[in-house]
Amino acid sequence: MTEDAKKKVIQQFSKNASAYATSSSHSNINDLNRIVEWLKPKKSWKVLDIATGGGHVAKTLAPHVHQVVALDLTEDMLISTRSFLNELANILYVIGDAEHLPFLDETFDVVTCRIAPHHFPDPEKFVQEASRVLKSGGTFLLIDNVVPEDRTLADYMNTFEKLRDPSHVRCLTVREWKQYLIESQLRQVKLEIRKKTYDFPVWVRRTAENDEQIRQVESYILQGSEEQQAYFCVQTSGQQMVSLQIDEMMMMCEKDKKKI
Repeated sequence: MTEDAKKKVIQQFSKNASAYATSSSHSNINDLNRIVEWLKPKKSWKVLDIATGGGHVAKTLAPHVHQVVALDLTEDMLISTRSFLNELANILYVIGDAEHLPFLDETFDVVTCRIAPHHFPDPEKFVQEASRVLKSGGTFLLIDNVVPEDRTLADYMNTFEKLRDPSHVRCLTVREWKQYLIESQLRQVKLEIRKKTYDFPVWVRRTAENDEQIRQVESYILQGSEEQQAYFCVQTSGQQMVSLQIDEMMMMCEKDKKKI
């Protein structure tokens, strides 16, 4: 099951590699500037960006740190990203699995992962690995879409995400993320939950194979209950979907320092 999920990720992102470099939600400058504000990066730092995708975090942090290692499971994605960021000499591109990181313990000052963990079959293992490669006292910054605690709302969101993108595994709740982080000796320093608006036609076409798939996604969302559509702020014009909103979590943690 795990290997099948990862194959779907590679297939999906290989087909859409260039789309993620220009995606408006992934290249949101306000979001990326917040990362710099929160981290306050230092020139001596070595940073790992897990599931780098279009390389937006790597591009944002590279001018402020010594080195960024941009890691992704999908080779075609990394090739596309390297061409997108070819002017930045301090980014190293590595093919690798977020749940089996190819690095020694305590290698990085900072580990980041943005809008990717909902594709990971084992998010708990991902957090353990992020903590393992992070230096004592280092910083882990995680950004991802999250579902509400209400099971009906959570299932609704994960279903329409899966219909749109077969490589989607599951968005977690904030409580689930907090538990995984605590178990991996990562202490929460800062947390922000914000609403993110999707332009439906743009969002759905980024991953949809054909018009029939788009109709299936739209139909499922519009068949949701009044409560479900209200929570996700589903907006329509006539018979067509215009937009919807989801919750996004940004959390910064510090790895517990070793006791001497």
